[in-house]
Amino acid sequence: SLAQNAGPNAIGLMLTGMGNDGAAGMGELKQTGAPILVQDELTSVVWGMPGEVAKRGFADEVLPLGKIAARLIELASRK
Repeated sequence: SLAQNAGPNAIGLMLTGMGNDGAAGMGELKQTGAPILVQDELTSVVWGMPGEVAKRGFADEVLPLGKIAARLIELASRK
């Protein structure tokens, strides 16, 4: 898994989508110290997947879609 292979060097990102798949994987990444970003409800077509990550307390940041790319670049440049 990404959590096992990259651990804190990874960045978790959950974008709009239906369901809750991916939340467990984000939890595994969170346990390694990787930052977890999710798209906010306002800019999501369906907030199911990012909402589940946020609801479980895994999200470090909840951002509008328009701010995610810049934040990813910022985080990646620190690694």
